[in-house]
Amino acid sequence: MTDPAPETADPKAVRRVAILRLVTGLAQGLLLFCLDHALKAKAWPATQPAVFAAIAAVAIFVPFVVLAGLSTMRLSRLAAWKLVAVLVAAGLAAYAVHSGQAEIRPRSVIPEGVAMLAIAALLFIGHHLVQPAEMERRPIARFTTYFDETWKHGVQLALSALFTGAFWLLLHLASALFSMIGIEAIDKLIDQPWFSWPATAVMFAAAVQLTDVRAGLVRGVRTVSLTLLAWLLPLMVLIAAGFLATLPFKGLDLLWATKKAAALLLTAAAFLIVLTNAAYQDGTERPPTVLAWAARIAGLLLAPITVLAGYAIWLRVNQYGLTPERVYGVACVVVAAGYAIGYAVAALKPGAWMKPLEATNITLAFVAIAVLLVLFTPIADPVRLSVDSQLARLASGKVKPEAFDYDFLRFDAGKRGEAALDRLAGDPDAAVAREAKAARKRTERRYRLDASRVDLRRLPVYPAGRSLPESFVTGLEASELFGCAREPAQCPAGLLDIDGDGVEEVLVRVFNQVQIFKLHDGTWKSFGVATPECGPIKLEELMKTGRFGVAPSAPRQDLLVGGARLSITPEDKACPPAGARTDEVTVSRAR
Repeated sequence: MTDPAPETADPKAVRRVAILRLVTGLAQGLLLFCLDHALKAKAWPATQPAVFAAIAAVAIFVPFVVLAGLSTMRLSRLAAWKLVAVLVAAGLAAYAVHSGQAEIRPRSVIPEGVAMLAIAALLFIGHHLVQPAEMERRPIARFTTYFDETWKHGVQLALSALFTGAFWLLLHLASALFSMIGIEAIDKLIDQPWFSWPATAVMFAAAVQLTDVRAGLVRGVRTVSLTLLAWLLPLMVLIAAGFLATLPFKGLDLLWATKKAAALLLTAAAFLIVLTNAAYQDGTERPPTVLAWAARIAGLLLAPITVLAGYAIWLRVNQYGLTPERVYGVACVVVAAGYAIGYAVAALKPGAWMKPLEATNITLAFVAIAVLLVLFTPIADPVRLSVDSQLARLASGKVKPEAFDYDFLRFDAGKRGEAALDRLAGDPDAAVAREAKAARKRTERRYRLDASRVDLRRLPVYPAGRSLPESFVTGLEASELFGCAREPAQCPAGLLDIDGDGVEEVLVRVFNQVQIFKLHDGTWKSFGVATPECGPIKLEELMKTGRFGVAPSAPRQDLLVGGARLSITPEDKACPPAGARTDEVTVSRAR
């Protein structure tokens, strides 16, 4: 049994819900204004970050639970669910600040950190497990109800955000119009926090009410949106299948070299899941044959993509230990594995088309809640796991004291990291103790010049088909290219005889300049640096053309890259090479 649609409900009930929603929006806006004022005035609760984060999380997220549930849930059950939401939001936000997974910024009411996204996801998923069950008066609702309410509220959220944005756009337009005739009242009004916070929250609440009383229109927008998304599924299947089919020929090394393999693979898995659901919708109607087969194939492709993502994370953890990001990645792989198994069963099982998908979605919603609660509580705190992992690597000798990331403990691991640094400061190993003490004194992160890890073979060389001299790859001193240590693939290289001695120099783009290296007495040394004369340019795109040249002009030489002029500053500000021509500009194609 479900409540009547808002269009056919008792007008008094609709009016009561509208008033409650507007009051909720006003209360939210006033609370956010008070938090903003406390932050600027450096008054309580801003003086206690954990308390501030707890109140802010409640003020930001819990009103959405009330706005969404007012028209369909009994008030007693909604109150109980609201209390649970308050405890969850406040508890997770406070612990996130305490553990270092979130922080309070001086000018932002919203705490910064992945924990805030986790709270939003947890309450959204939780609400759409609670509300449908309450509507049907049963512990587990029918899949069609879960589908209908979840996607309806997703569309409502988007439309309400657009409505609120349009409201502010009109206010700024009014401000500009009246300012032209010397009336500044509106401009001053919209700049006042006591107006902007309540106005924004009330307009959002009003938008939720307006979309709720026209639920049929919302469902229409939802249907059109899902239909459009569904027809992207065949394309996504072709992309995923083509990628997997190409891997055996290209190998995995190129994939791992990106250092983004796990994130990209999990993103692909997420697209497959979302688009498959867009094609399946509530399962009451079978889609066109193309979409039906695309959904089955997508269900089978999820498994190898998830396995590759898990393997990519395992490689990084095995090589460099845990970090919070890798812990989050492991959690994502666990959830993705559940979808991969369930969707593969749905794709292969005979009978009603993809029917097991429904049970998979409901089960994985509960799993996702459990994973989020484990991650953002002391049970599996990513910061704690990461600190323990990195310290274990240091103690076992897997990482040398001078290569250990002390800045992670100092700036990214909160109180746990500070405690670890205190322990390391008293370590028997003098090198460890020295580095830990230095890290404790730092007020900002140190850029690590870890050039010894630069794999020069990974530098892309233009034009295509050229390669760097073996003596350069194996003989360049590590410190010469520290700017490429983190992302060698972002440092394109080229070859050009700069000084006319018949031997090509090596040009490497580092950030927005080109470093030039010359072979001298069998050793590659820095020849100079070429910098754009007219600000940042797209050097890599220009280098791909293969057009490198020298534009001699006293008292210095300039480098031409695809027509862009870069001023060469020789090493130690030496004079231009002898014999440089100054009477003309020469441009040659790199050989």
